[in-house]
Amino acid sequence: MNDLQLEEIHPDSGRSFKFNTSCFKKNFYWHFHPEYEIVYVEGGSGTRHVGQHISNYIDSDLIFIGPDVPHLNFDYGLGYEINQIVVQLKEDFLGDAFLNAPEMSAIRELFNRAKYGLSFSGQTKTHIAAKLKQMQEMDHFAQLISLLEVFQLMATSKDVVQLNQRADQQHKDARMAVIYGYIDANFHLRPDVNTIARQVHMTTAAFCRYFKKQTGMTFTDFVNHCRINQAKNLLLQDRSVSEACFATGFEQLSYFTKLFTKMNGENPREFKKRHLANA
Repeated sequence: MNDLQLEEIHPDSGRSFKFNTSCFKKNFYWHFHPEYEIVYVEGGSGTRHVGQHISNYIDSDLIFIGPDVPHLNFDYGLGYEINQIVVQLKEDFLGDAFLNAPEMSAIRELFNRAKYGLSFSGQTKTHIAAKLKQMQEMDHFAQLISLLEVFQLMATSKDVVQLNQRADQQHKDARMAVIYGYIDANFHLRPDVNTIARQVHMTTAAFCRYFKKQTGMTFTDFVNHCRINQAKNLLLQDRSVSEACFATGFEQLSYFTKLFTKMNGENPREFKKRHLANA
């Protein structure tokens, strides 16, 4: 699957939105949809790629994404299932007048900001995660009331970061999906910029300019970003530092340790010890 995917979403029976806890995808899923989306993930180390923003999360993540913003599945690269809750809904899921009600002014502004992608942390993430988990056991009306409370918490939160500087959705450009497919298949080998440039029908120089504009990284830095994130997940599975190094395509343990430390502020052994102790 090397195309940017349009995800078709249908509300659950008896609901005005979709509430999903079975979201695992083994490989990359670079996709978009016209619905708003809340994503809460818990477990592992994942890649947060929303629009042009790329970063990592550890242990858990809470994101609110607006319509047609391309994004990667948050379990990309894990290879095993983690706890996920995804809520998807159209802007008018409660009717055309819903967001125009005066009581909804803060939520209306939240929905406008969602086109940039929003990441929540701290107490906001903790409180909303608890509410989302409780929603699994509620009847449909109680779920709706709880969802409105979640939106109000998001709308009034200070624990929020805007992920993109512009709402440049560019969802018709499928080249990032091809690039992810190539890296997904070759990250443990030697991904070659000339090879992927040919696959997306660009010269190497044009590809390098395009890729830097799209991600803010060089292709080599991006590949290393993916490799290090894969290594984190191996360490979280109690694999040794050497195993994590060589399984993700690094040939020298010293270089792997240096790069890991530069990207994470701690060496692989410290990272493993700290997170396994917390677990």
